[in-house]
Amino acid sequence: MRLKRIFSMAWGNMKLRKLRTFLTTLGVVIGITAIIALASLGEGFRVSIREQLEQGFELDVLTVIPGSFFVGGIEKFTDTEVAKVREVSNISVATPITRAPRSVELYNEDKNVTALVAAGVNFTEFAEEVFPDRFRRFEEGGIPEQIKNNTVILGYKVNHLNETESAFAHPNDNVTMTLTLKNYTFNVAGTLEKTGTAGFTSWDYWVFIPLDTARKIYGNLTDLIFVKVRDPEFSESVAEEIENLFSPYRITVFVPFSFIQQVNSILNMVQIFLMSIASIALLVAGIGIMNIMTVSVMERTREIGILKAVGAKSRTVLTMFLAEAALIGLVGSLIGVPIGYGLSHVLSYALSSFISPQQNSVFQVERATIVPIFSWQWAIIAVVFGIAICILFGLYPARKAAKLDPVEALRYE
Repeated sequence: MRLKRIFSMAWGNMKLRKLRTFLTTLGVVIGITAIIALASLGEGFRVSIREQLEQGFELDVLTVIPGSFFVGGIEKFTDTEVAKVREVSNISVATPITRAPRSVELYNEDKNVTALVAAGVNFTEFAEEVFPDRFRRFEEGGIPEQIKNNTVILGYKVNHLNETESAFAHPNDNVTMTLTLKNYTFNVAGTLEKTGTAGFTSWDYWVFIPLDTARKIYGNLTDLIFVKVRDPEFSESVAEEIENLFSPYRITVFVPFSFIQQVNSILNMVQIFLMSIASIALLVAGIGIMNIMTVSVMERTREIGILKAVGAKSRTVLTMFLAEAALIGLVGSLIGVPIGYGLSHVLSYALSSFISPQQNSVFQVERATIVPIFSWQWAIIAVVFGIAICILFGLYPARKAAKLDPVEALRYE
């Protein structure tokens, strides 16, 4: 018997038992819905986290920190050590930063604010090579062509600590800054736009002054080194080469690219775990299919006997029952895929309403939003998996039907 004819008969048998077929298919729909919903939501969550991390971390910028998180190391870098870092291969620039040992106070007439960090940087290297995107996003003003010793650039929150009040300063204003217990006057060149607080290089609460000026105030030692690599793929090798320049545990190299790769790997594992849990629903549906098809074999024993009496072979009967199981899996999967994607949006909205932005006096994190992402790859896998489960659990009753003796089947009441 032709395969097309077998599937036609299987479809006809399913239509004769509409309620039973509906309930059997419903189990498959629920299983596929759960898989697609979690897959879409997990993919959206993974992409959302990755985008936020990439916005907070420049993947091609390494941060070289003196000392270790667990053991003591050097406190600061010397000019000789900075020069050695600059000689490492596959980097385009290594720029030092000198910071104030503590937060600093700024005054502008009757206004005063606190900056968490007062950093001395090379404005040209920062703006043109290391952070060409972030260090050129100014709310007002910009980097002057002629950088003077008293030039200062304010982070967004330094200039807007209280959103309800006017800005602390504007370009060309003179502000007083207390550094090492002395007051210094600086001229505001510009104020940066909001950059957020997701990464190590968040500058909302920073103020920037020329590196030479900072060294005259703080000394010639360097607190941090930002290293720009030619390609993020070189990050790990460059970090290893930098670490080899120093004794063990004397420095720490923060590699955003490796960190994001690890986070991405963890999120993939979480997504697979969630989908494994969702697959249990499909396995339960498979058991229901086996149970219902076993009962169906008993009810259709005489029908099977007639088929065999008129010349149908055992493999034809086997194929017919497997075709019914496959059709149930196909229909249930095709219905479950769009329902699952729709459910992922409902879950996304529900989760977003529960996740409120974290706020305190210093940091503010915007509300997290998860946009489900539909993946054709996961949809195809879910459909194939659904059909495979149905065929697998339909195999026992199909084999049982195929092995029935035609004479005994015709005598069955």
